[in-house]
Amino acid sequence: MAQLTYCPVCGHTLGTREEGGRLRQACPNCGYVHYVNPVPAVGILIEKDDGIVLIRRLNPPHKDAWTLPSGFIEADESAEEAAIREAAEETGLQIEIIEMAGVNSFPEGPPVSGIMIFFRARAIGGELRGGDDASEAAVFQPGSIPRLPFRTHREAIAHWLAQRQSGGLHAADPQLDKQDFVIRPAEPGDVDELMGLLALIPANRSLPREERPQIAFRLREATGLEVFVAQSRQDPPLILGFIALSVVRALTEGWGYVQDMAVLPTYQRRGVGAALLEAVMRRADKLGLQHLLVDAERSNERARAFFLSLGLTEERIMRLKLK
Repeated sequence: MAQLTYCPVCGHTLGTREEGGRLRQACPNCGYVHYVNPVPAVGILIEKDDGIVLIRRLNPPHKDAWTLPSGFIEADESAEEAAIREAAEETGLQIEIIEMAGVNSFPEGPPVSGIMIFFRARAIGGELRGGDDASEAAVFQPGSIPRLPFRTHREAIAHWLAQRQSGGLHAADPQLDKQDFVIRPAEPGDVDELMGLLALIPANRSLPREERPQIAFRLREATGLEVFVAQSRQDPPLILGFIALSVVRALTEGWGYVQDMAVLPTYQRRGVGAALLEAVMRRADKLGLQHLLVDAERSNERARAFFLSLGLTEERIMRLKLK
């Protein structure tokens, strides 16, 4: 989050105080409070030649990776105007917006917390070419779309593919059929997507960047840690959520501990979380564990209600913090 040194109103050195239930930067001289709010952005799903237009990024983050055309909304334009502008700048195409395809958020960044508004559009003119923040632009057929680095873009593409397959809005039926995804053990190639899902957990957003390589190492190598993912059956597949089970064995009993679990925002309340927890419960039973603990302190109210609905008791874990 952006931090200021001096008050933008009176120039006095900023301090901190609690406002609206949070500790925020504030000016002791004039009373100014510095609020850090998400930045609005747009992403565009441009349909062309029975495929979707992607751009190759010219600059970090994710330089040289393929993504949807996207960008931040200027203060003097509407979201629709921003989508048309970004499409022209990055793809060379003139577009006509068909509909709003969805709204998502990325509090984890990069580079800042934001809200993404996706539009579905068709090309009506121009010449396909990379420009502005794009070194290249190309049309990809549904079966050849590469893995996109941004989580919100992956969700938008998955929704678009499902919409094409079903011939209607996939969100009309909030529950996913069990045949739409599979629960499987995590693999080494899942690390990048799992790291993105970890950042969705509010308690993890303050993790220093230097700790991320250690977390990635534990995901791949730690003994006594089993990670399961829910993966869509689409092509390309999308990891919809994950759950991590730590196994601890004492002399007389075995314990399973769940601290981290996350589901993509657009797939929450659609049966993915329940399927992940059911998979962990089956695994705990197979391992002969006597207890399954879930760290509810890391969960929000909605997540705690979900755990209670599945039969977990409303208790806090007693612990001794060593450091």
